[in-house]
Amino acid sequence: MADGLVSPRIGRPLSDRLDLRLIAEMVEPRSRVLDIGCGDGALLDILVHERAVDGRGIEIDMGEVAAAVAQGLPVIHADADTDLAFYPDGAFDYVILSRTLQATERPREVLAQMLRIGRRAIVSFPNFGHWRVRLALLATGRMPRTEVLDRAWYDTPNIHFCTLTDFFDLCALDGYVVEQWLGVDDEGKRTPWRRNRRLANLFAEQGLFLLRRG
Repeated sequence: MADGLVSPRIGRPLSDRLDLRLIAEMVEPRSRVLDIGCGDGALLDILVHERAVDGRGIEIDMGEVAAAVAQGLPVIHADADTDLAFYPDGAFDYVILSRTLQATERPREVLAQMLRIGRRAIVSFPNFGHWRVRLALLATGRMPRTEVLDRAWYDTPNIHFCTLTDFFDLCALDGYVVEQWLGVDDEGKRTPWRRNRRLANLFAEQGLFLLRRG
């Protein structure tokens, strides 16, 4: 979509984050969707107005909740670590967690809840195995900072870093089927290593996964 276009219904600029568009492509039109950690609703906006989904969002930051609600999006204040338990089994077709898994206190439990309340889960997260991260640790001996991980160690919401390989291992451990996966750069562009896990773990800045229960 060209720069400068706006949502036809709410008059806000549509997100230029390409990784959000890759996530949207994984969602079947007219599905029931819960977007966890939805921020100001940028992804939810795409899904509602371009994929015609029945979408809901939850967000822990009240300022972001207010911004989303002001744009007419159905977003409530809630915490992924504690509040997913209140949703019934199979309430959604897709449950999405975009660049938020690493900021949760109990990522394994969050994933389990996502695949309890949704038929499928879509998860994206920054890849701590990227070569720049490895090089920065080796060269400086300090926690690295990148465009995706642009916070000092003492001022970051990220508390559970992982690599693409770590995530594949967790899915295998808990019996989740990886239906689709992509290694992408910071802007959300597909990398040429998306079919090779080892190279993707080295060169992808973030991973996108579509999961279901085994």
